[in-house]
Amino acid sequence: MQQPLIIQGALPVECEYLARQLTHVEKETVGGWVFWKGLYQGFPIIISKTRMGMTNSAAATAIAILKYQPCAIINQGTSGGHDPELNVFDIVLGKAVCNIGAFKTPRRALGEGSDSLTWMEAFDVLPEDETDPEPIAIRHFQADEGLLNAAQQVKSTYTQGKVVEGIIGSADVWNNELDRIAFFRETYGTVTEEMEGASVAQVATQFAVPFLALRVVSNNLTNQQGYDAATGKACQDFVLNVVIEYLQARSS
Repeated sequence: MQQPLIIQGALPVECEYLARQLTHVEKETVGGWVFWKGLYQGFPIIISKTRMGMTNSAAATAIAILKYQPCAIINQGTSGGHDPELNVFDIVLGKAVCNIGAFKTPRRALGEGSDSLTWMEAFDVLPEDETDPEPIAIRHFQADEGLLNAAQQVKSTYTQGKVVEGIIGSADVWNNELDRIAFFRETYGTVTEEMEGASVAQVATQFAVPFLALRVVSNNLTNQQGYDAATGKACQDFVLNVVIEYLQARSS
């Protein structure tokens, strides 16, 4: 029996279109998380609505891996650009994802204020040495080479923007400060940000499940491009092409 591939989206606009493309669909709900099981072009696919944020997406990923034993996970959806060269509708293939919300702040006395641009010490949320009380490091979770190659193979099918590789940042934060965004771009190498990918990668890594984060730029403050809801469907259409390329290669 073929293992299913799981495609995740946090919000209805990021996953319900995908669910409608499946045939022989069964909908399952576990706690607050929804899964649509079905077929796409004969391959078993599960669409997972993770809900928004790092905790929700991590829980949804753990449930999905234990319950469905997937061959791979693609976490996809919309994102806010960090790179002024990226335009709305451009797609970022996450060659790596990183947690941009885990820090050790500098020591400051009461009344000395706070300055997030001085938060230079990032916590490694999955350190090799778990006895270290302060595992200071930026961890980049690398994409699975097979999934990333499949996405590269079909990038010419996407005509609504360009498709590039880059580092995606994740945190339970919506950053609107341009200096802060520039800090992440310079320090972490991020080109766009969202709220799920790194936590999904963290769980997938511990279960040794192949993983890829893929994001469409839905808005970009760095070049003053506003939000476009149509980016969600554009991303999902592209993801389906990636999935078929990957599963066909895997089954050949």
